Amino acid sequence: MQTAHYQQARLTRDPRFDGRFFVAVTSTGIYCRPICPAPLPKEENVRYFDSAVAAAEAGFRPCLRCRPDSAPASWAWKGTDTTLERALRLIDEGALVQGSVSRLAERLGISSRYLTRLFQNGTGTSPKRYALYQQLLFAKSLLQQTGLPVAEVAFAAGFGSIRRFNDCFRERLQMTPSDLRRQPGKAGDNGELTLFLSYRPPYNWQHLRDFLRPRLIPGLEWITDHSYGRSLTLDNGQHGYFTATHDAARHGFRVALHLSQPTVLLPVVRTLRRLLDLDADSGCIDDHLRPLLASLGGPVPGLRLPGTLSLFEAGVRAILGQQVSVSAAHKLVAQLVEAYGQTGPGPTGEMRLFPSPEVLAETDLAELRLPGRRKQTLIDLACLFRDEPQTAADPGRWLQLSGIGPWTVQYARMRGLSESDIWLGGDLGVQRALRQHDVTFDPAAAAPWRSYLTLNLWSLT
Repeated sequence: MQTAHYQQARLTRDPRFDGRFFVAVTSTGIYCRPICPAPLPKEENVRYFDSAVAAAEAGFRPCLRCRPDSAPASWAWKGTDTTLERALRLIDEGALVQGSVSRLAERLGISSRYLTRLFQNGTGTSPKRYALYQQLLFAKSLLQQTGLPVAEVAFAAGFGSIRRFNDCFRERLQMTPSDLRRQPGKAGDNGELTLFLSYRPPYNWQHLRDFLRPRLIPGLEWITDHSYGRSLTLDNGQHGYFTATHDAARHGFRVALHLSQPTVLLPVVRTLRRLLDLDADSGCIDDHLRPLLASLGGPVPGLRLPGTLSLFEAGVRAILGQQVSVSAAHKLVAQLVEAYGQTGPGPTGEMRLFPSPEVLAETDLAELRLPGRRKQTLIDLACLFRDEPQTAADPGRWLQLSGIGPWTVQYARMRGLSESDIWLGGDLGVQRALRQHDVTFDPAAAAPWRSYLTLNLWSLT
């Protein structure tokens, strides 16, 4: 975007640009979202930044009124470097909360020096400083949205001590936690933590709800006209559940979150944002796809990519969905969860967790009405996740397993990793839509949003 576009979006407080850039005011030393309700500053006192981190690195502190920590993330400033994008995703998932930069670089298959250079070029800061600022913004959000005591906020944001939390808060945000929270508090009844997660409009909640509803697994998930919820299994073995209620007027979801034990919350919230695809720039995506889908009246406005809780769950659902209808795949997944999913207390009674790789690796899947070869494929995938989690984290490596082909891998990437550029050209639903509507185009023209092209075609069947 050019400065003139930034100025116009700021002056109109256009919510479609929320999170795509930030407005810093030199006379106050504060940076804001473009939708901030405060009186508009003069243009000569304004500087524009592509990210909150860049504004902070320039010496500005976040606004307490519009709360930049609550803005939807922007894909635009990440650039097109896939290594950087993967690094950002891993950091957002907590890779540097307890791990090191060298370990992160090893996971990415690059050197620490090259990783640091990628971050300096792409974000204007180092990996560690980027991770720390994300932790601080998340802590700020918890202080303003919840009644958690400051000590619990520090732990939930990934800090090992109150002293370090206070020092970092003062140094980077130019305020103290007590400036935001004068009185200590506590979480809601029954350990419930309530958060508000925003998105950038348009957001087609009806389409997402209607996509999830026929795939709903009893006990694992629940849905109403205005909400979606499901059980959670965390990497550290803890579990819980959430219910997200859509609030169209405020452009976001009110999320009630329950966890079995206190934990670092930042990776959990990042997962929820990915599940609901809250950080997509739907306006940009729709504009990109409009010429391609012109013969169909254009794209369905505001489509969002429905995620799954984990890559393993997406892989299992993909294997059970090979060459069968949505209803048939749904029945198989429901059988799997009923037979092998651990039970626990849910919002209205007993709920089920999705079976873990450790559980499925040790069973013969006798409860499933499947060919023996398909059962063995599921067991092999579970063994891979149990024994070689680093290998399993790359779906491309699954192709070494018998019974897994490109469609399974691509489907798992699209729903388990929420990758935006997956074209499922071999999918039966996509092929049916193309035939029924006599549509021909080059899918490469939809890059980097081919996952949303796939969703648009699915919506036609």
